[in-house]
Amino acid sequence: MAKISPMSIKYIIHAKFEASGAIEKPDIIGAVFGQTEGLLGEELEMRELQKSGKIGRIEASLNYGDGKTFGEIEVPTAMDKTETAIIAAALETIERVGPTDTKITIENIEDVRGSKRDYILERAKKLMENIESYNEIDEMSEEIKNHVKVSRIQTYGTENLPCGDISGNEIIIVEGRADVINLLKKGIKNVIGMNGTKLPKAIKELANEKETVLFVDGDRGGELIIKNVIENANIIYIAIAPEGKEVEELTGKEVLQALRKRIPVDEYFRKKRGSYDTKIKEKEITEIKKLGSKEKEKIKEEVDELIGTKTALVFNENLEVIKKLPIGKLISLETDELNEEPYVIAIDGTATPRIIESCERLGCSNLIATNFVSSDTNINLVSM
Repeated sequence: MAKISPMSIKYIIHAKFEASGAIEKPDIIGAVFGQTEGLLGEELEMRELQKSGKIGRIEASLNYGDGKTFGEIEVPTAMDKTETAIIAAALETIERVGPTDTKITIENIEDVRGSKRDYILERAKKLMENIESYNEIDEMSEEIKNHVKVSRIQTYGTENLPCGDISGNEIIIVEGRADVINLLKKGIKNVIGMNGTKLPKAIKELANEKETVLFVDGDRGGELIIKNVIENANIIYIAIAPEGKEVEELTGKEVLQALRKRIPVDEYFRKKRGSYDTKIKEKEITEIKKLGSKEKEKIKEEVDELIGTKTALVFNENLEVIKKLPIGKLISLETDELNEEPYVIAIDGTATPRIIESCERLGCSNLIATNFVSSDTNINLVSM
């Protein structure tokens, strides 16, 4: 006799019975098979259904009282609901069990699969509560995307500077590799790192070819990097992380906000010094003392020696040299770095608007240079 697998059970027929006399369990089982025989045809013959595993073991529980027997019958089936309902209806046709009159009534047909579905649903809810968040599909997907972006990190030049795709016309210069990785994760590709605070030669060369944005931390270290890089490379814009934060720890929103708020280098120094506009107004009111011919002769030898050195000389009113420095550092020169107010500044190179503005800020009256990009100033411009 084939046994029905518990996993195959679809329905359980629940029936109650009442017999007018004393009967035993085998009597009930025998009546189920015997009195339904030939009733439903060969396809629904109870014995054959049990042999083929479509009906499971029939269970019966009995109780006695007042000379009667009553109890319950359970018939598990692996058939569809129509066939199961037919079998259940057939059980109600049994009128005698052994020598006694018996009445069988179907209580209900239980859908075992429904009970299993309810269990699965409740169990799944509990299991979902225990699933750690990092296993969520969205987070896994984001982690994979970030890995792909970071895997695209490249190196540039003989110094192996970490970078993204810097083939375009604009590049963003940051301090180190961690900054580059964070910007790549946030979708910013045109980034290159200096691998420290010292400006590499490769970035200096790139700054002469492309439009540059210097992106630094929002701390004192960031300010020092700005001063160092501005003095040695052609930087167009400056972007600064929120105060107290480093570029490598910024969120995507913070990165985009900082880059949108980038400002030209000249504007940065105006804001940094605070009193720039006031000094310019004072300069316009103050009378410019122009360099005379005798004064030109007095400093001619020192100015001639500048040629080819790419340096700048700062003279006081007595035409004594009070400062000598590279031209690039002139832009960030502060008044408190000079012991006296400058009277003449001579440079070996072209006087750009930024250099002219620096001379105005320092309170200089005369600027000597090989040539001038702009003459829009109150300073007396003298050509070498």
